[in-house]
Amino acid sequence: MTQTQPMTLAMRDQILVCGLGSLGQHCVANLKTFGVRVSAIELVPTNRWEIEHLPELIDQLVIGDCRQSEVLQQAGIDRCRAALIVTTNERVNLEAALSARVLNPTIRLVVRSEKQNLNDLLEQQLTNFIAFEPTQLAAPAFALEALGEEMLGFFKIDRQPFRVVKRTVAATDAVCNSRKVHELNHRDRRVLRYLAAAETAIAPEAWETRDHPDSASAQFYTWSPNAMIWAGDVIVTVEAESPDVVMAKSLPDYAARQRQQGLLQRWVSGLRHWRGWRPRRAIADFWRSSAQQQIRRVALICGLTVVGLCGVGSLLLTLTGTAPSLADAFYATVVLLLGGYGDVFGGVALPNPMPWWLRLFSLGLTLAGTAFIGVLYALLTEKLLTLRFEFLAKRPPVPESDHVVIIWLGRVGRQVVTLLQDLKQPVVGITSQTIEPDVLPQMPLLTGAIRDALDKANLATAKSVVAVSDDEIQNLELGLMAYRSNPNSRLIIRTYDQIFTDKVAQLFPYAQVLCASALSAEAFAGAAFGENVIGLFRLYYQTVLVTQYRVTADDTLHGLLLAEVAYGYGVVPIWHQLLGQRGRTMPDDDVQLHVGDRLVVLSTIRGLRRIEQGDLAPKQWQVELLHANAADAIFEGGTEIARVTGCQIGEAHALMHELPVVFPYRLYLHQAMRLVRRLSRLRVSAKLLPIHDHAGQE
Repeated sequence: MTQTQPMTLAMRDQILVCGLGSLGQHCVANLKTFGVRVSAIELVPTNRWEIEHLPELIDQLVIGDCRQSEVLQQAGIDRCRAALIVTTNERVNLEAALSARVLNPTIRLVVRSEKQNLNDLLEQQLTNFIAFEPTQLAAPAFALEALGEEMLGFFKIDRQPFRVVKRTVAATDAVCNSRKVHELNHRDRRVLRYLAAAETAIAPEAWETRDHPDSASAQFYTWSPNAMIWAGDVIVTVEAESPDVVMAKSLPDYAARQRQQGLLQRWVSGLRHWRGWRPRRAIADFWRSSAQQQIRRVALICGLTVVGLCGVGSLLLTLTGTAPSLADAFYATVVLLLGGYGDVFGGVALPNPMPWWLRLFSLGLTLAGTAFIGVLYALLTEKLLTLRFEFLAKRPPVPESDHVVIIWLGRVGRQVVTLLQDLKQPVVGITSQTIEPDVLPQMPLLTGAIRDALDKANLATAKSVVAVSDDEIQNLELGLMAYRSNPNSRLIIRTYDQIFTDKVAQLFPYAQVLCASALSAEAFAGAAFGENVIGLFRLYYQTVLVTQYRVTADDTLHGLLLAEVAYGYGVVPIWHQLLGQRGRTMPDDDVQLHVGDRLVVLSTIRGLRRIEQGDLAPKQWQVELLHANAADAIFEGGTEIARVTGCQIGEAHALMHELPVVFPYRLYLHQAMRLVRRLSRLRVSAKLLPIHDHAGQE
């Protein structure tokens, strides 16, 4: 990210990649777009390359163990500015990183690792070290693809949430035929992409390589800020949301309140119907409702049998004179039912002889009571266990419609669910194994055989299906099964191999096939140059990186206006923070960067390359100052010119006293048009001049 110096050119232009799996190969391809030399280390020779002509992109390939000092030295570790250690073995990655740091104390280390706690500790102890887990970087892309075309991105800077939203202008919208594109920008929103209705027919795959005469980016600033918005136009914006709105009504608290309200309503409803309760009708309703739960019917039969036996026994003991009163007969019968035959007849001389059949009936009461008590204990035990597990694992029911089905709940699946829940999207998870009750407790869950669970997930009315298991063949199979049930749903398939990805995408164009390695490789490549990539999303078949910079004295950003950063490098500044102060969203173009400033931008890999190389696009416009319509407009106009262009304020005021005059500094198109608009508000007339229109005057 610093300016290139001749004495350190060789060191600045060489980067080492350890591990040429899928992620490593994509890292090499992305690094070569920066114009640097790439050395690589692979444990064993390979002839299978996911990216065509990749061997030609590698300047030096060393076969060996990247943990060994001799192998690292052979690959030129002492001459490298950074090392990307991205093998599939996490232990190997950490050992290789430590070996590389011993051999080159200043090297930038970018390591593939999922041990977040260890990563944080190493970042604190080792300077110029950063660790990523590819699945963590790729998970938001899968979640956002599931939402359709309207929600394209979601990320946070500190605790500030941002959304990237795509809208197609309708004839009934307030902005239609009444607003210009630049009027959509304000302190909480920036336009990332504007396509007139006629442009939407252009294949977006070609935009990455298409150059625009007035923009350093093929993605951003390719439109005129003064264009009128019409019906059918497509607008993509990044919007900062209030954290209070996003964090309010969190899912667990909201669900708990819903359950409490439901319980209260059931109690009130029960009290209302108590007066009209009819035993016979209640028993009949209970019998019908328990058709699917036979244990409830067993409990009803046992209860009725015990009551009947108690009544018959009390009556017989009274009629035969065995018990002096009906009350004594009732208590004696209860004792018999509770297994107290010996308590009633054992060693007791009765005043009147008891018939043999009554003694036998009493013994039958004891046996029946013992059996029924056993059933009662079993029912109570089963009910208590059921209530315990329901208390621990009670989950919401599967949504009826417009929900997202997540197939497989590994690391990526759980991250996708978490992000969708943060966005208040209905979601249901499917996995072949049970998960702990405290894992995603507010997510409807279907477990068991995946094929059987798909039938219970209301696929016919689902909005999207996301297959993100660790087996890309299984993802394809399950995704196609889901698509067969609902061809109108969005299908997102996770893959690992670029060759497989390209074939599946070609054969099944209705599916969104995302290669996790390709998505995360751009973040690894950007991190090699000292940038901190804190998120990414997909915009028109390109990966947009949310990248954070900390300005230093020798940066290619130091001293520039944000207008020059944005239009010269082709990036979108969305967060600026002075050292020791609070950050601001969507900073003005007039802000000048100083040492210690923190800047977060949205950029493609092309924009990161421009910043790294200090490759500012040429300024091709000037502004002609015509006349001022009021005396105070001369002073205010000069102040505004200095603010927007960064020139000396004295020089700007001097020019305002020489009207008409051409402002001598070149500007970018969007910067120049903004200056003309702001001068117009101050009653100063000005117009744009392309450089070639007045080249002879320079």
